[in-house]
Amino acid sequence: MAQQAIADITLPQADGTNLTLAKPAETIVTLAPNLAELVFAAGAGQRLVAVVEYSNFPVQVKRLPRVGDAFRIDLERISQLGPDLVIAWQSGNPPGALQKLEQMGIKVWRIEISHPDQIATSVEQISIAAGTEEHGRVLARQLHNRLEMLKRANAGKMPLSYFYQVSYHPLFTINGRHIISRGLELCAAHNIFSGLATLAPQISREALVAADPQVMIAPQVEGDPPELETWQAWPGLRAVKNGALLYLPADEISQATPRMLDSLELACKLLDPVRQSIKE
Repeated sequence: MAQQAIADITLPQADGTNLTLAKPAETIVTLAPNLAELVFAAGAGQRLVAVVEYSNFPVQVKRLPRVGDAFRIDLERISQLGPDLVIAWQSGNPPGALQKLEQMGIKVWRIEISHPDQIATSVEQISIAAGTEEHGRVLARQLHNRLEMLKRANAGKMPLSYFYQVSYHPLFTINGRHIISRGLELCAAHNIFSGLATLAPQISREALVAADPQVMIAPQVEGDPPELETWQAWPGLRAVKNGALLYLPADEISQATPRMLDSLELACKLLDPVRQSIKE
Protein backbone atom coordinates (compact mmCIF):
# COMPACT_ATOMS: atom_id res chain seq x y z
CA MET A 1 0.00 0.00 0.00
CA ALA A 2 2.84 2.39 0.81
CA GLN A 3 4.39 1.84 -2.60
CA GLN A 4 1.06 2.53 -4.31
CA ALA A 5 0.65 5.79 -2.35
CA ILE A 6 4.08 6.97 -3.44
CA ALA A 7 3.33 6.14 -7.08
CA ASP A 8 0.01 8.00 -7.19
CA ILE A 9 -0.04 11.25 -9.15
CA THR A 10 -2.51 13.93 -8.04
CA LEU A 11 -3.65 16.43 -10.68
CA PRO A 12 -5.69 19.51 -9.66
CA GLN A 13 -8.73 20.11 -11.86
CA ALA A 14 -10.52 23.30 -12.93
CA ASP A 15 -13.51 22.55 -10.69
CA GLY A 16 -11.37 22.30 -7.55
CA THR A 17 -11.33 18.50 -7.39
CA ASN A 18 -8.33 16.25 -7.97
CA LEU A 19 -7.73 13.49 -10.50
CA THR A 20 -5.49 10.62 -9.44
CA LEU A 21 -3.27 8.56 -11.74
CA ALA A 22 -1.60 5.39 -10.52
CA LYS A 23 1.34 6.01 -12.87
CA PRO A 24 2.45 8.48 -15.56
CA ALA A 25 0.25 8.49 -18.66
CA GLU A 26 1.91 6.81 -21.64
CA THR A 27 -0.85 7.67 -24.15
CA ILE A 28 -2.63 11.04 -24.13
CA VAL A 29 -5.48 12.61 -26.10
CA THR A 30 -6.09 16.38 -26.00
CA LEU A 31 -9.44 18.03 -26.68
CA ALA A 32 -8.34 21.61 -27.45
CA PRO A 33 -5.61 22.97 -29.75
CA ASN A 34 -3.74 24.74 -26.96
CA LEU A 35 -3.68 21.56 -24.87
CA ALA A 36 -1.81 19.69 -27.61
CA GLU A 37 0.75 22.48 -27.70
CA LEU A 38 1.09 22.37 -23.91
CA VAL A 39 1.74 18.62 -24.00
CA PHE A 40 4.63 19.19 -26.40
CA ALA A 41 5.87 22.08 -24.29
CA ALA A 42 5.90 19.73 -21.29
CA GLY A 43 8.22 17.38 -23.16
CA ALA A 44 5.52 14.74 -23.62
CA GLY A 45 4.73 15.11 -27.30
CA GLN A 46 5.73 11.52 -28.05
CA ARG A 47 2.89 10.39 -25.76
CA LEU A 48 0.21 12.29 -27.65
CA VAL A 49 -1.86 9.91 -29.81
CA ALA A 50 -4.75 12.13 -30.97
CA VAL A 51 -5.89 15.75 -30.99
CA VAL A 52 -8.86 17.86 -32.18
CA GLU A 53 -9.31 20.07 -35.24
CA TYR A 54 -7.24 23.28 -35.48
CA SER A 55 -4.41 21.73 -33.44
CA ASN A 56 -1.47 22.98 -35.51
CA PHE A 57 1.56 23.62 -33.32
CA PRO A 58 4.22 22.35 -33.26
CA VAL A 59 4.36 20.88 -36.75
CA GLN A 60 4.31 17.28 -35.41
CA VAL A 61 0.75 17.85 -34.17
CA LYS A 62 -0.53 18.16 -37.74
CA ARG A 63 0.24 14.49 -38.38
CA LEU A 64 -1.84 13.18 -35.46
CA PRO A 65 -5.37 11.74 -35.81
CA ARG A 66 -8.33 14.07 -35.16
CA VAL A 67 -11.04 13.03 -32.71
CA GLY A 68 -13.44 15.96 -33.01
CA ASP A 69 -13.63 19.71 -32.52
CA ALA A 70 -15.07 22.24 -30.06
CA PHE A 71 -18.62 20.98 -30.63
CA ARG A 72 -18.25 17.25 -31.31
CA ILE A 73 -16.10 14.61 -29.66
CA ASP A 74 -15.66 11.24 -31.39
CA LEU A 75 -16.16 9.03 -28.36
CA GLU A 76 -15.88 5.80 -30.33
CA ARG A 77 -12.52 6.76 -31.82
CA ILE A 78 -11.14 7.77 -28.44
CA SER A 79 -12.36 4.49 -26.96
CA GLN A 80 -10.56 2.57 -29.72
CA LEU A 81 -7.32 4.44 -28.95
CA GLY A 82 -7.66 3.56 -25.26
CA PRO A 83 -5.65 6.51 -23.89
CA ASP A 84 -4.33 6.54 -20.34
CA LEU A 85 -5.40 10.18 -20.08
CA VAL A 86 -7.69 12.60 -21.92
CA ILE A 87 -6.91 16.27 -21.23
CA ALA A 88 -10.01 18.43 -21.65
CA TRP A 89 -10.72 22.17 -21.71
CA GLN A 90 -13.20 22.86 -18.90
CA SER A 91 -15.08 25.70 -20.60
CA GLY A 92 -14.60 24.54 -24.18
CA ASN A 93 -15.65 20.88 -24.31
CA PRO A 94 -19.20 19.48 -24.06
CA PRO A 95 -19.66 18.33 -20.44
CA GLY A 96 -21.86 15.41 -21.53
CA ALA A 97 -19.14 14.01 -23.79
CA LEU A 98 -16.56 14.22 -20.99
CA GLN A 99 -18.90 12.40 -18.63
CA LYS A 100 -19.44 9.64 -21.20
CA LEU A 101 -15.69 9.19 -21.54
CA GLU A 102 -15.45 8.76 -17.78
CA GLN A 103 -18.31 6.26 -17.85
CA MET A 104 -16.25 4.29 -20.40
CA GLY A 105 -13.48 4.07 -17.80
CA ILE A 106 -11.23 6.71 -19.37
CA LYS A 107 -9.41 9.19 -17.15
CA VAL A 108 -10.45 12.75 -18.04
CA TRP A 109 -8.46 15.70 -16.67
CA ARG A 110 -10.26 19.05 -16.89
CA ILE A 111 -7.98 22.07 -17.25
CA GLU A 112 -8.78 25.79 -17.42
CA ILE A 113 -6.25 28.61 -17.84
CA SER A 114 -7.45 32.12 -17.06
CA HIS A 115 -4.16 33.87 -16.18
CA PRO A 116 -0.75 33.87 -17.92
CA ASP A 117 0.90 32.42 -14.80
CA GLN A 118 -1.29 29.35 -15.15
CA ILE A 119 0.33 28.55 -18.50
CA ALA A 120 3.56 27.78 -16.69
CA THR A 121 1.72 25.88 -13.96
CA SER A 122 -0.13 23.77 -16.54
CA VAL A 123 3.11 22.89 -18.35
CA GLU A 124 4.55 21.64 -15.07
CA GLN A 125 1.42 19.70 -14.13
CA ILE A 126 1.25 18.03 -17.55
CA SER A 127 4.89 17.03 -17.24
CA ILE A 128 4.10 15.42 -13.89
CA ALA A 129 1.15 13.57 -15.43
CA ALA A 130 3.35 12.28 -18.25
CA GLY A 131 6.50 11.54 -16.26
CA THR A 132 8.57 14.31 -17.88
CA GLU A 133 8.91 16.42 -14.73
CA GLU A 134 12.50 17.52 -15.25
CA HIS A 135 11.74 19.09 -18.63
CA GLY A 136 8.43 20.58 -17.52
CA ARG A 137 9.75 22.16 -14.35
CA VAL A 138 12.64 23.83 -16.16
CA LEU A 139 10.32 25.36 -18.76
CA ALA A 140 7.76 26.37 -16.13
CA ARG A 141 10.45 28.22 -14.21
CA GLN A 142 11.55 30.00 -17.38
CA LEU A 143 7.97 31.05 -18.15
CA HIS A 144 7.40 32.36 -14.63
CA ASN A 145 10.65 34.33 -14.89
CA ARG A 146 9.65 35.85 -18.24
CA LEU A 147 6.34 37.03 -16.83
CA GLU A 148 8.00 38.50 -13.76
CA MET A 149 10.56 40.34 -15.93
CA LEU A 150 7.75 41.69 -18.11
CA LYS A 151 5.89 42.93 -15.04
CA ARG A 152 8.98 44.63 -13.63
CA ALA A 153 9.98 46.17 -16.94
CA ASN A 154 6.60 47.88 -17.29
CA ALA A 155 5.96 48.81 -13.67
CA GLY A 156 5.44 52.53 -13.23
CA LYS A 157 4.83 53.25 -16.90
CA MET A 158 2.00 55.55 -17.92
CA PRO A 159 -1.22 53.50 -18.07
CA LEU A 160 -2.93 53.27 -21.44
CA SER A 161 -6.58 52.47 -22.11
CA TYR A 162 -7.23 50.01 -24.91
CA PHE A 163 -9.99 48.25 -26.81
CA TYR A 164 -9.36 44.67 -27.87
CA GLN A 165 -11.31 43.74 -31.00
CA VAL A 166 -12.07 40.05 -31.36
CA SER A 167 -14.14 40.69 -34.50
CA TYR A 168 -15.57 43.76 -36.22
CA HIS A 169 -18.86 42.44 -37.62
CA PRO A 170 -20.41 41.70 -35.24
CA LEU A 171 -18.31 43.73 -32.82
CA PHE A 172 -16.94 41.48 -30.08
CA THR A 173 -14.39 42.24 -27.37
CA ILE A 174 -13.16 40.70 -24.08
CA ASN A 175 -13.67 41.61 -20.44
CA GLY A 176 -11.15 41.98 -17.63
CA ARG A 177 -11.27 38.32 -16.59
CA HIS A 178 -10.10 37.12 -19.99
CA ILE A 179 -6.54 35.81 -20.07
CA ILE A 180 -5.62 38.31 -22.79
CA SER A 181 -6.74 41.21 -20.60
CA ARG A 182 -4.85 39.84 -17.63
CA GLY A 183 -1.79 39.47 -19.83
CA LEU A 184 -1.97 43.02 -21.17
CA GLU A 185 -2.18 44.30 -17.59
CA LEU A 186 1.52 43.41 -17.41
CA CYS A 187 2.08 46.11 -20.05
CA ALA A 188 0.32 48.76 -17.89
CA ALA A 189 -2.66 48.64 -20.24
CA HIS A 190 -6.28 48.87 -19.10
CA ASN A 191 -9.20 47.27 -20.94
CA ILE A 192 -12.01 49.83 -21.36
CA PHE A 193 -14.57 47.02 -21.14
CA SER A 194 -12.97 45.18 -18.23
CA GLY A 195 -16.07 45.51 -16.07
CA LEU A 196 -18.46 43.67 -18.39
CA ALA A 197 -19.87 40.41 -17.03
CA THR A 198 -19.43 38.25 -20.15
CA LEU A 199 -15.97 36.92 -20.98
CA ALA A 200 -16.28 37.78 -24.70
CA PRO A 201 -19.22 40.21 -25.03
CA GLN A 202 -20.76 41.80 -28.09
CA ILE A 203 -20.81 45.58 -27.82
CA SER A 204 -22.17 48.51 -29.81
CA ARG A 205 -20.07 50.96 -31.78
CA GLU A 206 -21.66 53.72 -29.74
CA ALA A 207 -20.30 52.16 -26.53
CA LEU A 208 -16.83 52.02 -28.03
CA VAL A 209 -16.93 55.60 -29.25
CA ALA A 210 -18.14 56.76 -25.83
CA ALA A 211 -15.29 54.88 -24.08
CA ASP A 212 -12.79 56.42 -26.54
CA PRO A 213 -9.69 54.23 -25.90
CA GLN A 214 -6.17 55.49 -26.44
CA VAL A 215 -5.21 52.27 -28.22
CA MET A 216 -6.96 49.60 -30.30
CA ILE A 217 -5.55 46.07 -30.47
CA ALA A 218 -6.63 43.15 -32.64
CA PRO A 219 -5.38 39.65 -33.47
CA GLN A 220 -4.02 39.44 -37.01
CA VAL A 221 -4.12 36.35 -39.18
CA GLU A 222 -1.39 36.44 -41.81
CA GLY A 223 -2.87 37.27 -45.19
CA ASP A 224 -6.15 38.66 -43.82
CA PRO A 225 -7.01 42.37 -44.22
CA PRO A 226 -6.29 44.48 -41.09
CA GLU A 227 -9.73 44.91 -39.55
CA LEU A 228 -8.85 47.87 -37.35
CA GLU A 229 -8.38 50.05 -40.45
CA THR A 230 -12.17 50.40 -40.55
CA TRP A 231 -11.87 52.73 -37.56
CA GLN A 232 -9.94 55.26 -39.69
CA ALA A 233 -13.42 56.45 -40.67
CA TRP A 234 -13.75 57.69 -37.07
CA PRO A 235 -10.94 60.29 -36.93
CA GLY A 236 -12.19 61.68 -33.63
CA LEU A 237 -11.25 58.52 -31.75
CA ARG A 238 -8.13 58.93 -29.62
CA ALA A 239 -6.67 55.65 -30.85
CA VAL A 240 -6.95 56.86 -34.44
CA LYS A 241 -5.45 60.26 -33.55
CA ASN A 242 -2.61 58.48 -31.77
CA GLY A 243 -1.97 56.19 -34.74
CA ALA A 244 -2.37 53.39 -32.22
CA LEU A 245 -4.05 50.61 -34.19
CA LEU A 246 -1.93 47.65 -33.12
CA TYR A 247 -1.88 44.01 -34.20
CA LEU A 248 -0.71 40.84 -32.48
CA PRO A 249 -0.25 37.41 -34.14
CA ALA A 250 -3.64 35.72 -33.80
CA ASP A 251 -2.39 32.19 -33.23
CA GLU A 252 -0.10 33.31 -30.40
CA ILE A 253 -2.24 35.83 -28.52
CA SER A 254 -5.44 33.79 -28.79
CA GLN A 255 -4.21 30.56 -27.19
CA ALA A 256 -3.08 29.88 -23.64
CA THR A 257 0.34 28.43 -24.46
CA PRO A 258 3.96 29.54 -23.97
CA ARG A 259 3.74 31.38 -27.30
CA MET A 260 1.23 33.78 -25.73
CA LEU A 261 4.16 35.25 -23.80
CA ASP A 262 5.82 36.13 -27.11
CA SER A 263 2.74 38.17 -28.06
CA LEU A 264 2.55 39.84 -24.65
CA GLU A 265 6.19 40.89 -24.93
CA LEU A 266 5.47 42.26 -28.40
CA ALA A 267 2.41 44.14 -27.09
CA CYS A 268 4.47 45.83 -24.40
CA LYS A 269 7.03 46.94 -27.01
CA LEU A 270 4.32 48.29 -29.34
CA LEU A 271 2.71 50.31 -26.55
CA ASP A 272 5.89 52.21 -25.63
CA PRO A 273 5.95 54.41 -28.79
CA VAL A 274 2.28 55.25 -28.16
CA ARG A 275 3.16 56.49 -24.68
CA GLN A 276 6.00 58.55 -26.10
CA SER A 277 3.81 60.16 -28.75
CA ILE A 278 1.15 61.05 -26.15
CA LYS A 279 3.77 62.69 -23.89
CA GLU A 280 5.08 64.72 -26.78
